[in-house]
Amino acid sequence: MSLPRALIACLFFLFAAPVAVSAQEVDLPGSIAQLAQGKLKDRAAKVEILLKSGDPRVATVLNQLAEGTLYYRKSDKKVFLTEKTGKTYALTDPLTGEEIKDQSKSNLKKIKANNSLRRTIRDGLSLFALSSSDPDERMQAAETVFKSKDPIALPLIEARLLKEEIAEILSLLNQAKSAIVLSSADMPDTAKLEAISILRTMGGRGALTLLSAVEAAPKSAVAQATQLAITSIERRLSIWDAVQNIWYGLSLGSVLLLASIGLAITFGVMGVINMAHGEMVMIGAYTTFAVQQAVQIFAPGLTDYSLLLALPAAFLAAGLVGLILERGIIRFLYGRPLETLLATWGVSLVLQQTVRTIFGPSNKEVVNPSWMSGAVELAGLSLTWNRIWIFFFALAVFGLLFLLLKRTPMGLQMRAVTQNRKMASSMGIRTPWVDAFTFALGSGIAGVAGVALSQIGNVSPNLGQSYIIDSFMVVVFGGVGNLWGTLIGAITLGVANKFLEPFAGAVLGKIFVLVFIILFIQKRPRGLFALKGRSVEQ
Repeated sequence: MSLPRALIACLFFLFAAPVAVSAQEVDLPGSIAQLAQGKLKDRAAKVEILLKSGDPRVATVLNQLAEGTLYYRKSDKKVFLTEKTGKTYALTDPLTGEEIKDQSKSNLKKIKANNSLRRTIRDGLSLFALSSSDPDERMQAAETVFKSKDPIALPLIEARLLKEEIAEILSLLNQAKSAIVLSSADMPDTAKLEAISILRTMGGRGALTLLSAVEAAPKSAVAQATQLAITSIERRLSIWDAVQNIWYGLSLGSVLLLASIGLAITFGVMGVINMAHGEMVMIGAYTTFAVQQAVQIFAPGLTDYSLLLALPAAFLAAGLVGLILERGIIRFLYGRPLETLLATWGVSLVLQQTVRTIFGPSNKEVVNPSWMSGAVELAGLSLTWNRIWIFFFALAVFGLLFLLLKRTPMGLQMRAVTQNRKMASSMGIRTPWVDAFTFALGSGIAGVAGVALSQIGNVSPNLGQSYIIDSFMVVVFGGVGNLWGTLIGAITLGVANKFLEPFAGAVLGKIFVLVFIILFIQKRPRGLFALKGRSVEQ
């Protein structure tokens, strides 16, 4: 039997035997002292004895041995943990923790280890850590055992399964046990059938990979059970894949909603094709970056809340730029859509270059706050917190804008101008200021969209260009100026994109969506939800 396997067999008696070997049954001080004696080739047997002790202090000693930082004192050959302090060494007794400082290297000698001994220590400590009080160490140990698939480790896993309380580690231990059983030709069919049943219940792609590698005689009970388990898991995975695609589609739809909702109201009220709308998104993203940098410098304790401070700042910055753009350029081009398109396209180039001059051409990273980091595991789904927050944030923005349009005097004026500009003007509504407010509002919402987009990718001068075409598609598909149409259009196109991508790829999927919209507007030129009014119906 090879040394690592012999070591694992010894550990079996430590962890799996009815009465484990206690630290007192091993002469721990003597065993540690033995490391400083004899030849290198005999050191592996001494390491085995230390691992057999089950004492947690052994792990520190063996780790330093593997790292080449374990020394013994020449005068009495006592072994110490060492830490270099300048030209001298600080010594620590591995058992008592007593410290001895300022020891010259000439008084010490390193206890050597070769690669074979390091592997032995690593393999032994991986199993040793299965009984660690630290869940992270137990998880890492379980992963090591899972990768090794050594049958000798099976009793250790079974012993740990009786004690483990953390579901994630328990699941990994079950996978490791099943992997060992199924990869070993010596295991009886009853054990393999039990392992297949465990993997079938657990499901997941890891279980599917293990089952696909099972070798069994055709038409045997093991082969039939394996095939049934594979079919069952594939069926469940296909369902979860569909649910995952729906979530990805909803997530993309929420991003499209944020990017296009401002465009929908400006396009609906003013009839302006604003090619600089994407740059308003970019301004919001860069405002978020600037706010976070300022908070880190002047109030580092508020860094986790910098995103909340960036929301009003991004709205005001993008809204102000939009107001200047409407008052300075667009108001002179009403009724001339081609000139408006070209002018706003030129403005978009100017804004991009301005940002490059101020912030540089390289991408900027906006750090996610702690409450938007990580993911939540839900059955077969993995939902990242930043996407969850953005989804509900998009719905909140939609709800606030809906209330503004339906429950405020300004919203009433905006709807009146959208449906019949001349009639609204004759009723005393100052349509030029309604246009200016609408454009500023739409630009401000685009800036808020930039805050959200900064949490799912890097900030760059070309950020807005990635969403401008999709935003126009959403607006045209849903119905110009209709909020509900924008919501339905964004969600529909987001889900459609995510279902097409696995089959057609990202680029071809977008082409299919574009072709669908072109064909759709041939039948319904005003989109899903057409606005009602004398002007808009002409």
